Amino acid sequence: MKIEWDAVKGDWVQISQIVLSPSKRAPQVPESTKKVPLILKAKGFLNNNANYGDTVTITTIIDRTLSGKLITINPGFNHSYGKPPHDLIRVGKELRRILKCHLLI
Repeated sequence: MKIEWDAVKGDWVQISQIVLSPSKRAPQVPESTKKVPLILKAKGFLNNNANYGDTVTITTIIDRTLSGKLITINPGFNHSYGKPPHDLIRVGKELRRILKCHLLI
């Protein structure tokens, strides 16, 4: 019988690991924060074949070995710094105009 795996050894994956349970959270954190666990998410290369939800071990880009629940296969980088401030968008164009004027004189 052939076993079908969601991810195979060497795949780029993301894991989730509970670092602190709610009962272990620091007393000074806000009440809403105390109610949830502190979760680590990390990306790396899978060390063994696995399925979603399995506890797996990965090796990160910096050669750390971490264990956690397999949550994503081939994760992307979807961070954002938000919308650019309108004034900053105009700065580049205005600076080019000023430099062009001064270089031509």
